[in-house]
Amino acid sequence: MIDASTDYYEVLGVPRDADAETIKKAYHRLALKWHPDKNKAPEAEEKFKQIAKAYAILKDPKKRARYDTQGMEGVAHYTPEDLFGGFDLDDLFGRMNVGFGGGLFDNLFGRRSARPAHGEDLRVSIHVPLSLINSGGKQTVRVSHPVSCKTCHGYGTKSGTAPPPCSACKGTGRKVNTRNEKRGEQNVQFQQITVCPVCHGRGTTITEPCKQCGGYGQYEKEDKLKINIPAGIEEGAMLRVTGYGMPGDKAATQPGDLYVSVFSQPDPRFQRQGADLWQTVELTVTDAVLGTEVKLPSLEKTLKVKIPPGTQPDDVIRLKGKGLPRYQTNGRGDMKLRLIVNIPKKLTEKQMALYEQLRKLR
Repeated sequence: MIDASTDYYEVLGVPRDADAETIKKAYHRLALKWHPDKNKAPEAEEKFKQIAKAYAILKDPKKRARYDTQGMEGVAHYTPEDLFGGFDLDDLFGRMNVGFGGGLFDNLFGRRSARPAHGEDLRVSIHVPLSLINSGGKQTVRVSHPVSCKTCHGYGTKSGTAPPPCSACKGTGRKVNTRNEKRGEQNVQFQQITVCPVCHGRGTTITEPCKQCGGYGQYEKEDKLKINIPAGIEEGAMLRVTGYGMPGDKAATQPGDLYVSVFSQPDPRFQRQGADLWQTVELTVTDAVLGTEVKLPSLEKTLKVKIPPGTQPDDVIRLKGKGLPRYQTNGRGDMKLRLIVNIPKKLTEKQMALYEQLRKLR
């Protein structure tokens, strides 16, 4: 809840003399952390509102000056449209490589989206190897989607211009049958509305269809896209590719966007938990008791790890910084080794004798 005691600089965690770039970076980091689509904590929505309002005030030199000199009273009169009317939300969140956009922002703040009409968005999922998540790089994605016909500009006509309205329905795409019945002292009118049988609901009549698309105004196309996978990208994070969604309902409108959800492929060596990688290391009883050195795989090179004497089952060894890069922040996760001690089920007579000696020593 924002009140008179709220300090917008504290909300973003920046000093009062912070420059514009520092403020912007702080906002990106906090918005990504508290966005309600990612953070399911009960307070996430309210925190996100605070962060967005703080950024809207401090990023604008005039609003910031009023806030610095007059405090909350100087900016209390601003409406959501005043604060967020100039935000290019799709660009702002799209560059953060997540599926955030104007829709949720508009719902939270009641702001009307300035984005022009466009086709529906498409969503696909891809699985990439941990090695690519570790290094970052390009991944090819095959996408089959309808596109607007360039020959007829999406109209479906040979001439490439808008077809005339259907004469049967006068462009409504509907057929209305009306009948009147007398019910006692009253005349009752009944209407039956059906799809126009001539234009099949399109509202237009195409006498000479486009040869390229057969009059549909669009056709199916397969694209091979190279998607940039940021190093350390989080499990299930979405990347936006502009203009590769569904074509608009009306000719000449912009297509929607393609959202690619990125998941890591199963790897028999590791289990991923965020930026950490887990491995299971099996030890003999002797190695657990006396200690040993083992060679283990990582995403970059083979690691030599010393197992201390007296290791217990399910002990965990942490190799700092040997995991994945932390997404959009500095540093790396850890490699965590879960140690399992294999107790032999069958022993030779000599082994049995040795264990008996050990028991006597105890």
